[in-house]
Amino acid sequence: MTIGYEPAHLHDPLGAFCRHTHVALRGAASGLLQGLTFGVKDVFHIAGHPTGFGHPDWLRTHPPATVTATAVQRLLAAGAHMVGKTHTDELAYSLTGENVHYGTPVNPRDPQRIPGGSSNGSAVAVAGGLVDFALGTDCGGSVRLPASYCGLLGMRPTHGQVPLDGVIPFGPSFDVCGWFARDPHVFARVGRVLLADHAPAALPQRLLVATDAFAMVDQRVRKTLHAAIARVSAVVGTPREVNVSIEGLQEWMEVFRVIQAFEIWTNHGPWIQEVQPTFGPGIRERFAWAATVTPAQAAAARHKRAHIMARLQGLIAADAVLCLPTSPRIAPFKNTVADLIEVTYRQQAMCLLCIAGLGGLPQVSLPLARLDGLPLGLSLVGTRGADTALLELARVLGPDV
Repeated sequence: MTIGYEPAHLHDPLGAFCRHTHVALRGAASGLLQGLTFGVKDVFHIAGHPTGFGHPDWLRTHPPATVTATAVQRLLAAGAHMVGKTHTDELAYSLTGENVHYGTPVNPRDPQRIPGGSSNGSAVAVAGGLVDFALGTDCGGSVRLPASYCGLLGMRPTHGQVPLDGVIPFGPSFDVCGWFARDPHVFARVGRVLLADHAPAALPQRLLVATDAFAMVDQRVRKTLHAAIARVSAVVGTPREVNVSIEGLQEWMEVFRVIQAFEIWTNHGPWIQEVQPTFGPGIRERFAWAATVTPAQAAAARHKRAHIMARLQGLIAADAVLCLPTSPRIAPFKNTVADLIEVTYRQQAMCLLCIAGLGGLPQVSLPLARLDGLPLGLSLVGTRGADTALLELARVLGPDV
């Protein structure tokens, strides 16, 4: 049922909510999430309403949705109220949150810095206290990176654990429905509803520290995250250092990048060729490169991915979590030179973010550290299906955000 109060964007000083695709829905009268409010990234379909996908040409050339995404339905059935659609990057193909068509939502932790993308509006809405939690999607890091930049709990679940029907596909081999929250108890409850899993969860018993991941960030970031690791260790146990990638995380990132680009172009290349939409810096170049990836290159990358998945399965047992930086840095400044933020910074971040994506593994970003007064996320990756164990660990750690 549509809620009969003013649109969320009328009370949105941060630019988190869409004005062009607004819709609000009232949740059930009771349930695990009764009375909580949430925002929904503008890639989730709501029956009878358009889905904008971060681009006015997409909005113009697509009819209103005929179905409501299952993830949204689950939240409504649990008593939560949807207050609006939240902004995303152009066709979700960015990690910055800067959209040349709709602007950049304000990072509440520092308005001079980007919020991260592509689930930027959802992250900003939660960080700014406009909603209790929000839905995003995460293919290459679009929940985890904004969570780090905005000082939030952010979850990328096991691939396939939360239904994606009624969501615009991007890179299906990696796409997941993720979520943000400020409060660890709300975060865990939302996860239980989305995962449809209410069974008791045991805490992990072993902590693995990804030495090659930490080696990719500078000394100040490593030092800042050291205290956060100690906080996790106090709950999980003495950390043990491991090397995640034999080939090197740079090579893993390239495997991810090729598969992702091939799938993105398969899904959206025909529309791009027909409509010829205008894209901003970085996104324009990525789509142009994605158009050149061949089926043979994608097949070779998938072959390498199979070995990577086996490596990760052997490394992270059911009772263990792998610890690594969510991001190589705090949120960069807005209007950073495109080559730096869209190439150098993006590739550095993807070397960390690709690990869980390639393995199809759950990852939670915890707001346990600060550098120069700004949030910096510490991530924990579990084995496949360990989602509720990560949620329980986040709840026990209880980060104060």
